[in-house]
Order: sequence, then structure tokens, then C-alpha cells
Amino acid sequence: QVQLVESGGGLVQAGGSLRLSCAASGRTYISYSLGWFRQAPGKEPEFVAGIDWSGGRSYYADSVKGRFTISRDNAKNTVYLQMTSLKPEDTAVYYCATKWGSASSNYADWNYWGQGTQVTVSS
Repeated sequence: QVQLVESGGGLVQAGGSLRLSCAASGRTYISYSLGWFRQAPGKEPEFVAGIDWSGGRSYYADSVKGRFTISRDNAKNTVYLQMTSLKPEDTAVYYCATKWGSASSNYADWNYWGQGTQVTVSS
């Protein structure tokens, strides 16, 4: 089992920034990917960003490319999502996830999930 705990969500004005963190514990291994998804009310989960085990490859949804940056600190088993130039449409519950192997934009491919953290962007 792997436990994921997100933090860093909150309320921010449009154009502002937030940094989300996700700490992994339990049976964590170096060869796993970490990622972020988000879900707005009444919508399907949406892939936001993912990063492979080495940290050498990262992936982004088109909607956040150039504004969000994913990074990881393997020594701390932690993944970060730096969000800048936030827009009201970024409002959602953000979930951290992990999976063996390479990152994927398909939420069904991910093995473990955190409890989520709310991000609200006001206009």
C-alpha cells in the first residue's frame, strides 16, 4: 500500500500562484511515476501533469502547459505542482496519484490516490 497526502490548496485570485505538495509513504519505490489530476463538480477527472520516476520526463495537459510545473524530490518522496497565472477554470479538487512505470494521462492507469485538496480561483 502507498499513502498520498496532498497539501497547499486554497483560495487565490485569478493571476495568482499556488504550490501543491504531495507526500508519499508506505511501500514507495523509486521506479514509480507521480501525477496530478483534478476534478471540477459534475466533470470527469482531468489529467493535469505527470512526472516519471527519474524526474527526467514530465507531461502536461495542454490547458496548463506553460503555467504549471511538476517536480519531484525522491529523497523526500514528494511531488510538487507549481501553479502560476491561475484562471477561474483551474478551480477543482486536485488529486495526487502514483503508478508503477511511466506516467499516463488516463486516470484508470494510476494505482493509488490521495484524498484531494481544493483549489479555488476567484475572478
